Amino acid sequence: MALRAFASQAATALRLSSRPVLFRHFSTKFPEGLKYAKSHEWFKPEGDQGTMGLTSFAVDELGDIVFVELPEAGSKYEPGESICTVESVKASSAVYAPVGGEVIEVNTSVKEDPEKLNKDPFGESWLVKLKIANQDHLKSLLSASEYESAVEQSKH
Repeated sequence: MALRAFASQAATALRLSSRPVLFRHFSTKFPEGLKYAKSHEWFKPEGDQGTMGLTSFAVDELGDIVFVELPEAGSKYEPGESICTVESVKASSAVYAPVGGEVIEVNTSVKEDPEKLNKDPFGESWLVKLKIANQDHLKSLLSASEYESAVEQSKH
């Protein structure tokens, strides 16, 4: 009798442990309400202006950021044009304008303390504020879920 109970428990345990475990783990979270470029910049449109920065995925890939070179206010950029540079212990990387427009403000606190980007890429560590040249530029950007899918596909 004890053997039969043991065998039944073992079979139950085996079925549970042999069942495939399905889960998705994302090391990054991408806030809703932002737009995303495939080149890993985020953009928060607000009327005819917007704020941009690097996604947490880009920051994680770069590693510890040690230097940020920002553009000057008044500079104009086309979508996809290099707007600034970030350097990490691993590499130097261009940051691209997600939309075309004129720089109206830069985040000097990130320039003074680049490590802020490692801690809060979607908040206080924004890079540049732009006056949007053409609202149609926003159409080429991705939603949070679309960007998350693009990031997952790039990992495979």
